[in-house]
This record gives sequence, structure tokens and C-alpha cells, in this order.
Amino acid sequence: QVQVAESGGGLVQPGGSLRLSCSVTVSVRPFSTYTMGWYRQAPGKQRELVAVVNTAGQINYADSVKGRFTISRDNNKKMVYLQMNSLKPADTAVYYCQTRYGSTWSASWGQGTQVTVSS
Repeated sequence: QVQVAESGGGLVQPGGSLRLSCSVTVSVRPFSTYTMGWYRQAPGKQRELVAVVNTAGQINYADSVKGRFTISRDNNKKMVYLQMNSLKPADTAVYYCQTRYGSTWSASWGQGTQVTVSS
């Protein structure tokens, strides 16, 4: 079983920055064996995957955040981070941390953390 807890969201002006954190609790497999991702869901829209870091440290981003967002992980602390710079109103969403073992994303979701970009 894996549990995640997201934090770090808030209200920020366009062009500002936020750093999201995800604390992961694992009970069966080591944290390092999980691919980690950040999803987001804006009101009235489908949930989308914005950043992924796999067990080898390889990273992928959605085109909409490339060059602005940076995902990182700390296997010792069992933490995943999402540094978000140059934020836009279109980035407003609830952000969720997720885990993937092999090719399967977890079926359970954390509470998420709200990010609102507005002047």
C-alpha cells in the first residue's frame, strides 16, 4: 500500500512561483521502486499528467508546463517535489501526487493541493 500527502499549494499572482511537496508512505516496496508523477485537475476539465520522474531519474513533462515546472524526488526522504515558476492563470488546478509501479498508476488518490493563479 502507498499513501501520499500533498502540500504547498496556495494563491499566487501570474508570473509567481510555488513549490509543491508530496510525502509518500510505503509499506510493501521501497519508495525508490516507484515512478512518481504530478497530475492536476482544473474545474470542468479532465485530470492531466503534468510531470513524471521514473526510478532511474528520467523526467517527462506535459508540453503546457515544459520549461516552467521542475519535478524532483528525494528517495531518502520519500518525497517528491514540483517547482512551478512563471505561473499562469491556466495553471490553476488541484494538484495531485501519484505513484506508479511498473506500468500501473495507483488507483487511490490523495487530497490534492489547490493552486490558484490570479491577480
